[in-house]
Amino acid sequence: MEFFKIRRVIPFMRHALVFNVISLLTFVAAVGFLAVRGLNFSIEFTGGTLMEVSYREPARLESIRQTLEHAGFKVEVQNFGSSRDVLLRMPIEKGQSTSALSQKVQSLLQAQDAGAQVRRVEFVGPQVGEELAEYGALALLVTAVGIVLYLWLRFEWRFGLSAIIANLHDVVIILGFFAFFQWEFSLAVLAAVLAVLGYSVNESVVVFDRVRENLRKMRKATIPEVIDAAITGTISRTIITHGSTQIMVLTMLIFGGPALHYFALALTIGICFGIYSSVLVASPLVMWLGVDRSQFVRPPKKDRRDEHEGAVV
Repeated sequence: MEFFKIRRVIPFMRHALVFNVISLLTFVAAVGFLAVRGLNFSIEFTGGTLMEVSYREPARLESIRQTLEHAGFKVEVQNFGSSRDVLLRMPIEKGQSTSALSQKVQSLLQAQDAGAQVRRVEFVGPQVGEELAEYGALALLVTAVGIVLYLWLRFEWRFGLSAIIANLHDVVIILGFFAFFQWEFSLAVLAAVLAVLGYSVNESVVVFDRVRENLRKMRKATIPEVIDAAITGTISRTIITHGSTQIMVLTMLIFGGPALHYFALALTIGICFGIYSSVLVASPLVMWLGVDRSQFVRPPKKDRRDEHEGAVV
């Protein structure tokens, strides 16, 4: 499906070095922010208090959040199960017991709405947070290895290596944004990062598949010309796919509230850089790693009768 078709091939590879220098500088800056400022982990990673509050009528999340924030609490508020059940996440504070915290929160909420009842209070220790961080890092590693193996088997090792470098480039830049602005890094954001890995590799696979096809069709073209033609030929598909996805993510970003804000923000950054890395990072890396037509096009077989006649002569 195409909304439009570009007749003239755009010479992306002519500027590949410039774009990759920009990518390298952006990557180094992101790593620097991660090393210096670090991530602002949510209570799932650092530990804190979880409180489940029930209401007689559908809860007004923004009003609850404002009430607790005005009282000096840092809190995450979201629906839990139904519109009348609310889950509160609050970080650990020095010298504050869980029971005293729950009583104070309940008194504040009941002053706002007499029907508010605290049903459950749980303490999440830092040890649980460490395990979540370890499992999250393991999930990223397993996903990255799986992507490399998949592309290696489907195409060739140069494509797998190029794709994983480009995808990790996207992940590090997302984390760099969260470190620089000190946005809260939660399990939802981790899920968005994993989604970006899969989403970005899908774009790389589409471009790589067109490169492989063009290597067989464009016998007289150079490798940069083959890659340029592949990228130009998939631009319409890229705009349709990423545009449709971004519309949905933008809806979550605008109307999803605080619970989905950083999740949608991480996806937005990942989508933008996923397009960039697939076209201007992964493709040049494939070219520089030495992809060649002979890796996909078998040489014509000699006719045995011709060989036999040559031997007789």
